Amino acid sequence: MSATFVSTQGLEDLKAELVKRKTVVRPEIAQKIGSAKELGDLSENFEYHEAKDQQGLNESRIMDLEEMIRSAVIVHDKSGGGDLSVSLGCTFVAEKDGTKRTLQIVGSSEANPLEGKISNEAPIGQAFLGRAVGDIVEIEMPAGKIAYKILEIK
Repeated sequence: MSATFVSTQGLEDLKAELVKRKTVVRPEIAQKIGSAKELGDLSENFEYHEAKDQQGLNESRIMDLEEMIRSAVIVHDKSGGGDLSVSLGCTFVAEKDGTKRTLQIVGSSEANPLEGKISNEAPIGQAFLGRAVGDIVEIEMPAGKIAYKILEIK
């Protein structure tokens, strides 16, 4: 796995999720498996198979979280003005069809488009990287081409 770009808060969130999955979710699933075993024949025991599936998904997520934490690269919020260009950790204001929106380029594990957090790996994030105030950024989307104008880099 390659580097996981995260903010300081993002890394803390990953660590908190890991602790919860190990100390809360894992024991809850083990309890479900134990209870399901008491019901008898495991070959047709839906509760047992469901709990085992949950266990597999939880253990997989734990391994993913451990790797993301191990490979974490902290991206500090960048601020400034004037001649800056959009980069990882950068917050900026862009306008599309007369509507202004504040966006931030973040690592993929923190992306949340509804909050304006755009992944550096997504096509829209890649289109903004390296661009400056006043630039028009055109992005090809399934519904057609959209254009943003960068108004400000915070």
